[in-house]
Amino acid sequence: MIDSATTVLKKEHQVILRVLTCLEAMADEAEQSGNLAIDDARDAVRFLREFADDLHHAKEERRLFPAMEAAGYPREGGPTGVMIAEHEQCRAHNRGMNAALDGDANADAVRSYVEHARGFVATLRQHIEKEDHCLFSMADQSVAPAVLEQLANEFHAYNLDAEATGTSVECVAIADRLSEKYGVVKQSDAAHMQHAGCGHH
Repeated sequence: MIDSATTVLKKEHQVILRVLTCLEAMADEAEQSGNLAIDDARDAVRFLREFADDLHHAKEERRLFPAMEAAGYPREGGPTGVMIAEHEQCRAHNRGMNAALDGDANADAVRSYVEHARGFVATLRQHIEKEDHCLFSMADQSVAPAVLEQLANEFHAYNLDAEATGTSVECVAIADRLSEKYGVVKQSDAAHMQHAGCGHH
């Protein structure tokens, strides 16, 4: 049996959170030493663009959020609108990190990368918390079971395609390499599957 649509997204969150912790460690080191680990910094930008945005956020924005809106949640002033605005903030921070890597790795570039990295981490961590503990429960309760089943099948197919083209495999390899280098332990999925109530964070 394949995972439910929201379980697929939660499992992807676990990989993303590991990279966010690595990015934070990278930013700390760069701030203390004044030097940025350029290859790691580039890998983090690539992972966040290709995995977090192109693979993960795309599923939410193109499929899950419209299904929630069809079930009665308004985009304007509603939860999906807030989530999309936060995705845009993350994209802006990722562009900022990328721009900082384009020139010379001087003090200003390092400072700019660190600033955008911290902004990205803070925004996406809080965002994932809201989705895992609030938004996904709302989706599971409000979207028709047949639609949720269709989403699960689509997400499964989408991920198989991403594996076939090598994108997700390469991105997970980046996450594993950075995790090993920066001492970030893989959390068990189960520890993050508990549903907390909305508004208690």
